[in-house]
Amino acid sequence: MERVNLGKTAPELYKAVLELENLSMQKVKQAGLDIGFSHLLKLRASQINQCAFCVRMHTQDAIKAGESMERIALISAWHESGYFSEKERASLILIEEITLIANQHFPDSAYQDAAKVLSEAEITAIEWVAIVINAWNRIAISSQYAVHP
Repeated sequence: MERVNLGKTAPELYKAVLELENLSMQKVKQAGLDIGFSHLLKLRASQINQCAFCVRMHTQDAIKAGESMERIALISAWHESGYFSEKERASLILIEEITLIANQHFPDSAYQDAAKVLSEAEITAIEWVAIVINAWNRIAISSQYAVHP
């Protein structure tokens, strides 16, 4: 069934989300976070939300940014992998908690653990990445953006 394409029917709102994306990536750069890893954060949220369009896009973006195939392949099982640093693991916890906020309302313990290894600037950037990718996932899923080989 064809659905309303939110980007086409409300381009001004789509552009506003795109501006949020650009601003959040500026925060990533200002915080000194790796751009390739930021795509892995977006990939992880997109996996959780089951957004095929965004999973494909951020996999491709991560490759272009120099992320290894091992890290891309293991992002869904990062808890069991030795491929991610302590800071990256804290970042992934933040992404997952914000993505799953309806389930457990972002526990203080998750934030406190992240704050032990991440700076305020890093936490700010990661949280904005989470907020924006979750918005994009909802746009793509509700509009049923096509995913074809």
